[in-house]
Amino acid sequence: MSAVVVYQNIFTRIQVRPPEPYPGVPLPRGDAAREGGGGFVHLFGRLGDAQVGPIYLGLLGVVSIFFGTLAFVIIGLNMLASVQWDIIQFVRQLFWLALEPPLAQHGLRFPPMREGGWWLVTGFFLTISILLWWARTYRRAIQLGLGTHVAWAFAAAIWLYLVLGFIRPIAMGSWSEAVPFGIFPHLDWTAAFSIRYGNLFYNPFHALSIVFLYGSTLLFAMHGATILALGRYGGEREIELIVDRGTAAERGALFWRWCMGFNASFESIHRWAWWFAVLCPLTGGIGILLTGTVVDNWYLWAVERGFAPEYPQLWAPVLDPALVQGAPR
Repeated sequence: MSAVVVYQNIFTRIQVRPPEPYPGVPLPRGDAAREGGGGFVHLFGRLGDAQVGPIYLGLLGVVSIFFGTLAFVIIGLNMLASVQWDIIQFVRQLFWLALEPPLAQHGLRFPPMREGGWWLVTGFFLTISILLWWARTYRRAIQLGLGTHVAWAFAAAIWLYLVLGFIRPIAMGSWSEAVPFGIFPHLDWTAAFSIRYGNLFYNPFHALSIVFLYGSTLLFAMHGATILALGRYGGEREIELIVDRGTAAERGALFWRWCMGFNASFESIHRWAWWFAVLCPLTGGIGILLTGTVVDNWYLWAVERGFAPEYPQLWAPVLDPALVQGAPR
């Protein structure tokens, strides 16, 4: 008996394109016009909509990209300088290169440029870029008549970013507590941070953050899979499905009720996913902020509250041979 797989629409098989790129809804009065006329990219159409552009940045978008590019270039030049301006070594060691924060001896003062000053300058420019992009996201939603859900979800991620690089270092009294700019170095910082403060696995807010991280990825995957599975019934046409009976929406809701034990609509699943995703960086930021400022060792903190085991002393303590009676002096 052979199994036949039918209608597994992981990729878009048919690309429907209008004669001309759609420019979008009219912009509010006072906004600059969108740039370019737009076009189509076949590869993008394989995964979703093939149209690219026209693009609207506005003043906030342009300034945000300017400061973000400036921060990116400063990081790159510092990394290149760390390998004596050797392009080959820069490419070879890129994942291990870093722009480190100031040394602990400088505290919260502005250090020399080669001892962390560039890190502070980069962080300043990058923060301006991120905050301006948040303001742009908020304004675009307001002017297009949307809710501001995207902006506040973005703000949750900004909260964690500010805790790691600004709020907690100030609370600890030293910029050296911040995260370096770099790929593997920031992962090394995370591991060292956990070891230094008694294992973040015992941090309850870290645990909540992981719950929401895994939960949001699971919900997002299940939602995406449900809509793809309903493609044969036109599951992507949400407006018609809201008012029709026996359609893809009803089948999807029934599937979730059978498999998960509760009903899910096109709105409720997005509400669940929004909260799970937003609470991930919010709780993670709280856990990081409490580390070192309120709790010095999360393992001992957990032992004192009875939800972490206190490991028994299995071996006798090692004595210094020089102090043993009869040892040669």
